[in-house]
Amino acid sequence: MMDSIQNILRKTLENLEKTEFKKFKHHLRDERTIPWGKLAESESYDTVDLIVEAYTLKGSGRIVRSILRKMNLNQLATDMEKELEPQLQEVGQEEEEGPKRKKESDAFCSLHRQEVKLFCQDDGEFICFNCRTSEIHKNHNFRPISTQVLALKEELKIKMEPLRKQMKLREEAKVTCEETAQHVKRQVQLTERQIKEEFVKLHQFLKDEEAARIAELKNEGTWKNEMMKEEIEKMSREISSLSDTIRAIEEEMEAKDITFLQNYKSTVERAQCTLQDPERVSGALTNVAKHLGNLKFTVWEKMQEIVQYTPVTLDPNTARTWLILTEDLTSVREGESQQLPDNPERFDHHGSVLGSEGFNSGTHCWDVEVGENTWWSVGVMTESFQRKGDYYSKSGLWYVYYNDGGYGTCSTPYSTTPLTVKQKLQRIRVQLDWDRGELTFSDPDNTHLHTLTHNFTEKVFPYFNGCNISPLKILPVKASVTVEQFR
Repeated sequence: MMDSIQNILRKTLENLEKTEFKKFKHHLRDERTIPWGKLAESESYDTVDLIVEAYTLKGSGRIVRSILRKMNLNQLATDMEKELEPQLQEVGQEEEEGPKRKKESDAFCSLHRQEVKLFCQDDGEFICFNCRTSEIHKNHNFRPISTQVLALKEELKIKMEPLRKQMKLREEAKVTCEETAQHVKRQVQLTERQIKEEFVKLHQFLKDEEAARIAELKNEGTWKNEMMKEEIEKMSREISSLSDTIRAIEEEMEAKDITFLQNYKSTVERAQCTLQDPERVSGALTNVAKHLGNLKFTVWEKMQEIVQYTPVTLDPNTARTWLILTEDLTSVREGESQQLPDNPERFDHHGSVLGSEGFNSGTHCWDVEVGENTWWSVGVMTESFQRKGDYYSKSGLWYVYYNDGGYGTCSTPYSTTPLTVKQKLQRIRVQLDWDRGELTFSDPDNTHLHTLTHNFTEKVFPYFNGCNISPLKILPVKASVTVEQFR
């Protein structure tokens, strides 16, 4: 019964936010029944124990309900009250029957008919004072029952510490899971919005391209219709001229013989046709092949004008909380710290972030704009590398760095090689040949700076650190659509 009531009270307090629970304890302190020294650091589990100890089972529900109503948490108080009501009724019945049960449970020594006051530690029995001098318990260790109870309770408290610790760890893990769930929800909403925005741009490009191609088709149709119209008008004029000539000749042929003979010479001259045979107009039809041939391919090819490709994109789930990534995940800068889950993948000590895709074979290359930053490091890190705490003492990280005017390369732990660079670098090229175990760094002109060698055995991820003045930016590369020709 006691456990049921306490569980209801604990469940009620666990529903409080951290700030609400803190406020609840301050209200409880104002009742001046529980010492603030015990109350200040107590969690919900311990707080319920302190309330029950101070106010009894029946009174604990009343004091919790009263404080909740002071805090205007009326619904929570009502829900708790409904759950407690049947339990408190049973407690009331038990309290009424208490004196009777107590009388029935009073223990007496069966040998001496005296009330037992001692506990034999050797035999684990309750005994009276006369039993202490008997042969059965000779040289045994005795303690007053109340002392033994206190000792055993203290022993249980110590044994309960691991349980309380595990419960506290799980309460913290639960909060972390809840925060992560909320963050995932926000991530989904934000990513969905960004996907829609990108597709709006693509749809607009396709609409504009469709409109341009239809306009070009219609322009061609208008021009060719005009050309055919001119040709038709020309034919009409020539037909009219020929018709007039034929009609005039036919009229001469209908004239009287003398008139006909007199006009014959001129009539014959009129009958001479100087017009050439009409030619069919070449290229008069719509160039359908031009407008439909490989249409999807040509639109895709033209889409390169609005599409940008970067060989590496950043993974926001690995970024330190005060690093801000651009929406296209190609640039990172310092900013205000954000409320983000402390997931295992995220760095929590250094301002670092990883690429979203790891490599375990082949060759890969990416250029990074380091700008005017006074320190930065760029390289690769193994997938299993520890990301929490100060990781430079661990192996599994290879990078080139710049720090207050000096350049160098490093293979952790702390194996550094200084580099001589003629002028300050604004960009750095990283080339990874995983199969040959080579990580090469060069300047924008592809002048070799240094090559680190290592026999890679697991996936490695691009690594970025340091953007105290300007963003670190992964530069896009030129993308092209190629057609394979038969040989």
